[in-house]
Amino acid sequence: MENTEPPREPDAMSRGAAIAYAAGLPLALLLLIFLPAGTIAWWPGWIFIAVLSAGFSVSALVLARVNPIIYRARSRFQAGTRSWDKALLSVILPAMAAILPVAALDAGRFHWLPVPLWAVLLGYAGVLLGIATTAWAQAVNPFFEPGVRIQSERRQRVIDSGPYRFVRHPGYVAAVVLFFGMALALGSVWALAPAALASGLLVLRTAWEDRLLRAELAGYDAYARRVRWRLVPGLW
Repeated sequence: MENTEPPREPDAMSRGAAIAYAAGLPLALLLLIFLPAGTIAWWPGWIFIAVLSAGFSVSALVLARVNPIIYRARSRFQAGTRSWDKALLSVILPAMAAILPVAALDAGRFHWLPVPLWAVLLGYAGVLLGIATTAWAQAVNPFFEPGVRIQSERRQRVIDSGPYRFVRHPGYVAAVVLFFGMALALGSVWALAPAALASGLLVLRTAWEDRLLRAELAGYDAYARRVRWRLVPGLW
């Protein structure tokens, strides 16, 4: 029987949670970078924070205009998030966060393996490209949530516009580019290790999520036959 109930969108983040998030995220960023570096005078760290903040600020302004519901969708893990996804994220998120302190220890304190300027600039290009691609995917996909689940109460449907015309999981492509970009932008070779771990687990998550969507989301199997590539056109 067809569901005639109107879509039920996620609840908005509470005022207290929004304030805690707005204050806690910048503080965590400062601690993850400058505590391992051993000094707040490490200017590459400040440049990195400025570029990251500018990129995400522009992204937030665009999304607030073109797809504001995305803030509710991404404000928390919703009921129905698969247990295997929570297990994967319990490793992916710490690995992602570890990129910053490992880079700060390497490039900011111990200077284990110097990185040439061209690689740092390539890293910043990756950071900005990752942010822009994520914003593009979120702009066209109101179902872009932090956890993997079938959003039946929201009447989830297949999205095949924007970057979804080229690959089935552009948000994961953007995340991988961002992970490696952050390590190089901070001038660290050692930080590529947690970036690689987080990226490898994202690739695994892509395969498992794709299997779920093929099985349970109407129209996705046909979409997957049209758009053959999960992450890299012509490769996978």
